[in-house]
Formats: sequence, structure tokens, C-alpha cells
Amino acid sequence: MAQLQISKQEYPAIFSRFFFIYLPGILCLFGLGYAGKLVEQSVKQYGKVQHITLPNIEYVLWAILFGVIIANTVGIPRILRPGVITYEFWLRVGIVLLGARFLLGDILKLGGVSLLLVGIELALAIAVTTVIGRFFGLSHKITSLLAIGSSICGVSAIIAGKGAIEAEDEDAAFAIAIILVLGAFGLFVYPLIGQYCHLSSGLFGLWAGLVIDNTAEAISAGTLYSDEAGKIATLVKASRNATIGFVVLGFALFWASRGKAGNIEHKGLFIWQKFPKFILGFLFISLLGTFGILKPEQLTSLGNLSRWSFLLAFSGVGLSINFRQLAKLGIRPIIVALSAKIAIVYVMLAILLLLDSLGLLGFAQLLPQT
Repeated sequence: MAQLQISKQEYPAIFSRFFFIYLPGILCLFGLGYAGKLVEQSVKQYGKVQHITLPNIEYVLWAILFGVIIANTVGIPRILRPGVITYEFWLRVGIVLLGARFLLGDILKLGGVSLLLVGIELALAIAVTTVIGRFFGLSHKITSLLAIGSSICGVSAIIAGKGAIEAEDEDAAFAIAIILVLGAFGLFVYPLIGQYCHLSSGLFGLWAGLVIDNTAEAISAGTLYSDEAGKIATLVKASRNATIGFVVLGFALFWASRGKAGNIEHKGLFIWQKFPKFILGFLFISLLGTFGILKPEQLTSLGNLSRWSFLLAFSGVGLSINFRQLAKLGIRPIIVALSAKIAIVYVMLAILLLLDSLGLLGFAQLLPQT
């Protein structure tokens, strides 16, 4: 068989093809994402100048919002579409590099009881969402995406899960939209519930870190309650985030073994071919950081690169959300997500109140040492 060879004379043509086909859309992704960063910084600066505490809405959420507005108003021009769909590539790059920010060692900082609570929340969120999803006859893949998002870190987990289980764009977009709405709603509701229940700062911070999905909302809700609650919510949420590789890995193995695997002789090879390799990249980077092979400054650089990759990726996520397409999925996913979230929130609150009454929760070790 003749091998495909590219002469040096063809390089300019290939570069020109890339430039004209993909670059406009990639620049569009960058522009939306960078606009999100500017808005995030402007909101922070306004809060400092006015001496008021504002919710910390990260640039990725602004990028999604801007993308959604464009996709559902003027639409995406044809010339931008080839570059826009590269967002899944940037997403995989970002997830691999994300391992530098979610070190497995963060989990060990929690201590026995708090670490156990993280495990309980993960199991509860996955089990409750799956059971309710099946009860309402929701498709298995959108149920899996909702379970992944509600158990770990919201949008980032859903995006990672989409690639891992080969879910449809519409399913991922719907799951993301639901998680974002619930997160925005909870940002203001959870502090009110905490005040109504007279939760201490430590107890609220632990609760917020356990039940709020997106990192920005979890930290913001904790900080709105008190500085101490914000610090504890940050540590607990970081520990939940650090499990993303293992949870998505489990879902990937489950879905890779389904379908045609039952009729294939070499099932192990089939699973490996279907398995999303970028998850292994995430775990590899995380392990290198956990065991000190990567230096702190190297981890910082990789973490910054992951943020730039997500800047492109989440802009594309927003541009892929079409409300007309989402409307076809009906109201069942919303009911499932809302019901599961209510169950998770109040079951975890009941567990925390019980443990606190027994004197089993200590918050001093969760606060950064000064």
C-alpha cells in the first residue's frame, strides 16, 4: 500500500488551509473566553471599589453565557463553524492539564470524618440521580451526565463525562444548562438555609463544599456566609474535584463495556479502544504532582495552561447550547436533576447535623495554618 507523503512544497498550502478554515472559529472562541475573563475581573474590581461582597462568577461561566446568547440570537456564521467545533479538542487538553490543579494529596488534608463525608456524597449523588433518572425513564447517558455533574464539580465533570461515555451534544448541553441554573439558584438559597438552621460557619462551609456542584458557586456561597465558611468550602470542594478522574474513569469503563462488547471476542481490546485516553492523562499529571515529581512552579504553569484551554472549550460549550434543541428533551431531565439535588442537599445536611451533635466534626484542622 502506498504511503501518504507530504512534500515540503505542500506545507504552505496545508498551513493556509488551516488558517482559513479553522483559525476564524478558534479566534472566536478565544474572543468570547477572553471577554469572560475581562468581565470576571471587572466584577471583582467593582466589588473592591464599592466595598461589597459579590458572587465570584468565574470566566468560564461568563464564556458559556456569552456563547449561549450568540447561539440563540444571531447564530454562528458558517465561516466560524469549523473552528468552533474544535472546542472538544481544547476541552481534552484542558482536562489533562487539569490534573496539575486537582492533586490527589488534597483529599488527604480533610481527615477521616470529612473524607468519609466526601465519599458518602459521591455515592449518594450517583445513586440518587441514577435511581430517579430510571424512575422517570430518562435516557441512560443524560442520567449519567447528571450523576457525574452533581457528584463532583458540575460543568467540568459533565464535559469530561461527555467525552468518556460518548454522549450526544444535546444531552451534555442540557445537563450543563441544568447544573448552571441550579448552581446560580443555590448560590443565594444555601446561605439563607444555613442562617435559618443556625449553622455554624464551619458546618456551613463543609455543607456547601459537599453539595454545591460548581467550584465558583461553592466558594462564593461559603464566602457570603463568612470567611471561615469560605475557606472550609474551598478545601472540601477541592477534595471533591480531585476525585473527577476516578469517577469519570468508572463511568468510562462501564459505558465502554456496554453495547457491542458482549459480541466481541477480545473485550479488553474493545474497552481500551473505546476508553477516553485523556482521563489517564489527567490521572498521570495529578500523580506526578501528588508525588512531587512536578515542582510547584511547573504545576502552576500547567494549571494556567489548563485555564487557557478551558477558555476556548467553554466558549464552544456555550455556542453549542441551542434552546430549541433542548426544548425537545422535555421537562423530565429538569425534574430529575432538581429532585436529586433536593434529596442530596437535605440528606447531607441531616448527616452533618447528626455528626455535629455527636461532636464528631472538627473544623480547626480544615482551616489553612497561618
